[in-house]
Amino acid sequence: MYATQILADHLMAYPSAALPAEARQSALCCILDAVTAAVVGSEIGGAQVARAIARQEFGVGRAPIWFTGESMGTTAAAFCNAASASALDFDDGHRGARGHPGAAVIPVALSVACETDAPADDILAAVALGYEAGIRIAISQNPGAIKSRQSGRWTGYGAVAAAGRLYGTNPAALAQALSIAGVLAPNQEANGSSGYAKCTGNDVKEGIAWSVVTGLLALQLAERGFTGPLDLLDHRSHFDPSVIAASFEQPMEISNVYFKPYSCCRYIHPALDALTAVCRRIDVTPEKIVSVDVHTFQWALRLANSHSPKTVTDIQYSLPYCIAIAVIDGIAALAPISEAQLARPDLCDFARSVRLLVDREIDGRFPTETLAYLSLHTSDGTTVTSDVTAPRGDKARPMDWDELVEKFRAATRKKLSSKMQRTILNGLLAMNRGDAAPFLQCLRMPLIQ
Repeated sequence: MYATQILADHLMAYPSAALPAEARQSALCCILDAVTAAVVGSEIGGAQVARAIARQEFGVGRAPIWFTGESMGTTAAAFCNAASASALDFDDGHRGARGHPGAAVIPVALSVACETDAPADDILAAVALGYEAGIRIAISQNPGAIKSRQSGRWTGYGAVAAAGRLYGTNPAALAQALSIAGVLAPNQEANGSSGYAKCTGNDVKEGIAWSVVTGLLALQLAERGFTGPLDLLDHRSHFDPSVIAASFEQPMEISNVYFKPYSCCRYIHPALDALTAVCRRIDVTPEKIVSVDVHTFQWALRLANSHSPKTVTDIQYSLPYCIAIAVIDGIAALAPISEAQLARPDLCDFARSVRLLVDREIDGRFPTETLAYLSLHTSDGTTVTSDVTAPRGDKARPMDWDELVEKFRAATRKKLSSKMQRTILNGLLAMNRGDAAPFLQCLRMPLIQ
């Protein structure tokens, strides 16, 4: 059998009731975090354009555009919600996969669940298995043959897996859908820190939202007899099939994701946490800081790192500018970032004082770990250096349910009233008790102010 067929068999045979408690709780955490990211990302320009085009090209249906009161077809709604969830780089990620499964898998699972009225246990299992499929394939990639590290290259597999579970797709068709999705995935070779294009502050980003469309269409095509190359994951020149086809006795990759306290590229987070630690130790104002040296891994230096970003997306990929925001506006101003932080001379000037350096030991520990330390140089001649720091939200420094609730409350406070926030949180607690209806219903409500 081909890896796609073995994977499809695993995905469809796994009993929802067998999901381990840790994976179940992780699925709930991931849903809450995706909702947080989508609410704050919903008014970003790219997300608004996605909704406008979806209305024009896809039409109406039963699946909600979260908290707007509007519904579209399943593919259209998943596309729109994925565009919002990935707009501000506030969504979850996986270190081994080097990307973001949640912004694809969660919108797909919830859109299909709203269409099919799926029960809570099936939704949580579909989420966990969607993460498992996408992450396994991402980890198995051979970077020598697959140059792009962009999430959209592999998140479509997760979309197929989650949707196929909830639709009850037969394994043979699901295997074809996986192979079709793999071929039709966004190319992404130009964009991002691993791409060749230099204009990286654009709305395409990692192609996550479009991978949702290609994944869901691949599933529909396969269910009607359309075929793809079933062996596409079996060539060791490109993938390690043993990773993909391993037993699903415990689908636990979802429990290895990280959550993000700041809405910017994960490569920036360790430096921000190092800065926070230093600022707790010393009493220093922005005016007293002459310069900042950040010692980190070389992939962080491949970001655009603009000193004067032109778009909100530019900010997400600028380590110097995010350091400037944290110093001048405070670390909470990164949760989330906003257009109000563009074209500010004070931030641009400070960003120019931030120097980025590669530390060999830290670089050698990437991508398993993303680490940094920094030195603040002050006007009185003092230099204060942080410890080597891992980012908050990783397995070593996890964000638990209560911390994700606090992230949700703080980040969405300008868009959701406290009563609306409670409605959403109570819906998720009901899902944990086995009743999905309250949460799925609140997704349909016009809650965003």
